[in-house]
Amino acid sequence: MIEQTFEIPTINTEVLLIQPEGEVPGIVFLTDIWGIRPANIAMARRLAEKGFAVLMPNVFHRWSRVTPDGFEHGDAAERHKKLGELFQALTPDQMESDGAAYVDFLLAQKNVKPGKVGVVGYCFTGQMAVHIAAAAPDRVAAAASFHGGFLVKETPDSVHKILPRISARLYFGHAVEDGSMTADQIETLEAALRHWHGAFQSETYAGALHGWTVPGRDVYNELQAERAFEKSVELFDATLKD
Repeated sequence: MIEQTFEIPTINTEVLLIQPEGEVPGIVFLTDIWGIRPANIAMARRLAEKGFAVLMPNVFHRWSRVTPDGFEHGDAAERHKKLGELFQALTPDQMESDGAAYVDFLLAQKNVKPGKVGVVGYCFTGQMAVHIAAAAPDRVAAAASFHGGFLVKETPDSVHKILPRISARLYFGHAVEDGSMTADQIETLEAALRHWHGAFQSETYAGALHGWTVPGRDVYNELQAERAFEKSVELFDATLKD
């Protein structure tokens, strides 16, 4: 396995690229809101081992450079303050412009299969994965969101309202009892997906709370995290491999 770090100069973003030997399809891996850290680097490595070149960008580059253990530091009050700042650190327009740059950078790398890539996002970046699919419909074949928050909003840039711009196959894995994506909001999203008539799957993971996929978190659910991983591999195998 080859691991390299780069800067994308056009947007001053640090990225980690993990890829096996030989030409393989590319996937943009978007971390949850707490940023790049050992737990999600290990998740990206597992995906790369399945035969993908995985690009992990610092999506919160406007707020902070990469730190060794992510952004979840300090006492409860400090973490709450950071959370509020991170929510404001990336707008939907920036998700799309940054995301298009990530896709272009990944496709330009040696031994990355040309054509189309996949995107996967977790937590706050679940919506970003879909926004990237909308920003680069000719280059994104599939996008997945796991315990994605704020997928349904009243604003015109809400995920459920931008579906007509998307040609990718979509997958949504929802948490239970999730204040950022309630059961009513899931119902609204699924109604929009059915009206869209694109290829999609949307399901709620029984007993899995928001953030369940990331090892080391108190809400980590190993059984359902493994299922989410297999679902992502299934999606990207079907859409990116001949």
